[in-house]
Amino acid sequence: MSFTTRPVFMGRRGVVTAGHYLAAEAGARMLDRGGNAIDAGVAAGLALNVLEPQSNGIGGEVPILIYSARQKQVYAINGQGYAPKAATIAWFRAQGIDIIPGDGFLPATVPGAFGSWTTALEQFGRLRLKDILEPTIELTEEGFPVYPGLHGSLTNLKEKFENEWPSSARTYLPNGRAPEVGEILANPDWAETFKATVDAEIRNSHLGREAGIAAARDYFYKGPIAEKMVAFQRETKVRDASGQCNSGLLAEADFHEYVTKVETPVTFNYRGYDVYKCNTWCQGPVFLQQLALLEGFDLGAFEHNSADYIHTVVESSKLAFADREQYYGDPDFVNVPLDRLLSKEYAAARRELIDAQCASMELRPGDAPASTPTHAEADPNVYTGDTTHADAVDHEGNLFAATPSGGWIPSSPVVEGLGFPLGTRGQMFYLDPKHANALVPRKRPRTTLTPSLATKDGEPFLAFGTPGGDSQDQWTLQFFLNVIDFGMNLQEAIDSPSFHTNHFPNSFYPHNAKPGSLTLEARVPESVRDALAARGHKVTVGGEWNHGKVLGITFDPKSGLISAGASPRGQIAYAMGR
Repeated sequence: MSFTTRPVFMGRRGVVTAGHYLAAEAGARMLDRGGNAIDAGVAAGLALNVLEPQSNGIGGEVPILIYSARQKQVYAINGQGYAPKAATIAWFRAQGIDIIPGDGFLPATVPGAFGSWTTALEQFGRLRLKDILEPTIELTEEGFPVYPGLHGSLTNLKEKFENEWPSSARTYLPNGRAPEVGEILANPDWAETFKATVDAEIRNSHLGREAGIAAARDYFYKGPIAEKMVAFQRETKVRDASGQCNSGLLAEADFHEYVTKVETPVTFNYRGYDVYKCNTWCQGPVFLQQLALLEGFDLGAFEHNSADYIHTVVESSKLAFADREQYYGDPDFVNVPLDRLLSKEYAAARRELIDAQCASMELRPGDAPASTPTHAEADPNVYTGDTTHADAVDHEGNLFAATPSGGWIPSSPVVEGLGFPLGTRGQMFYLDPKHANALVPRKRPRTTLTPSLATKDGEPFLAFGTPGGDSQDQWTLQFFLNVIDFGMNLQEAIDSPSFHTNHFPNSFYPHNAKPGSLTLEARVPESVRDALAARGHKVTVGGEWNHGKVLGITFDPKSGLISAGASPRGQIAYAMGR
């Protein structure tokens, strides 16, 4: 075994991984209270909403995957909110807007996160929302120590908050400055918001645990919280990437009629492991398409992270992501041919397109003409560094994976009196009515958020995920292959140098692409970089430890051992348990 930055965390009762160590601790507290993995995962996720406000928030969204040990079945919770009824392609065209901006109010969808957390808790957990929210209310009311990443984000945002978003300045610039590392940051408005939500649960607790949770959810979507969100974005205008000052399009009815859906996930068997992803309202199935292509190669025969290996994985990714761009969208509105896209025959035909010695510069979806991805420069004024992750596994074999994102403070102002901003996920829609991910009222945008679960012979095995936008299903793919094809333990698989391509259109505004791009962590040897460049890859070398924040937990049904790994990248992710 090679050196790892952290030990593999091992436990027997339950283990939580989270993008911040205090969130992992919040989840572990639920295990001590007799909660299961879902209770622990939801508690960790809600804490992450507060602890990483530059990356996610309760005004955003969270897809969740759950393996129920009792039902021996995997469920997907659709935690992505939909577009307002007033958001139409015609409306944006009439305003002279060709691309939905990545900031402000115009890209706001109904926040899906709270509905997703409470639905998971209601249907699969054991504890009350009051118990689950207790650590998060403490973090908002009493505060938590600012860490370097948050300090850097607030320092960069100071001018914008002071000049344009006074509600954000009041919340995140106490004493008129960005708090230093180690200073305590509280959010009293957010604390009051959550306490009022818990009060709604308590008032209805006599009707039963599930009824109390449902009442709290109604308070969020049908009561004062929704009213404040709608009023704030309706009555406030902010400058966005369109160059205009705009108010928002959300109405009370968009919140009142929103329903969180529990769905059947998409699955693919790779070398005996059943891997589960959310449907095409996210990019999740692209992970499975990559596996389908790579199944035809003896990856274990490659030298790990050699030029041959990296080239093969990246070229497969280009083909899978071309299909994502061509076909994926909200399946309630778009007929996505997943049966064909995940078939052995389709994968075999697509595999033949991979040239072992030459990097492709084309976007090649399955049954559409090949094209060169349109190159556009990203807008430096629009924030794209988002997302976090949480996993939980308990001794019964319940698995939980969630990828919270959206509602982050750099892209939209804090809602006055609530303590958190709305999300901007609508920027992922296209204003081309022929596109699978075209804007339609009440449609969900195709998000990048993509938690993962895997089972082996019908038994629970692995929960995992990472932040990272379009790179999520590339970095987690490499982690998964490191475990399955190269036999690494979880921490070795996480620590291993990673890579990604931005060859295809970016999901975020302004949907820029970098044809042929390949970004490698600096620990990949120079000889490998040179060999990849010789094959035509446009190689960029990143930092040594800056690709994502992969987290993962395995469960051994025979011994009951629970093992976890957490990425050192970003320096705040952690595994904790009993």
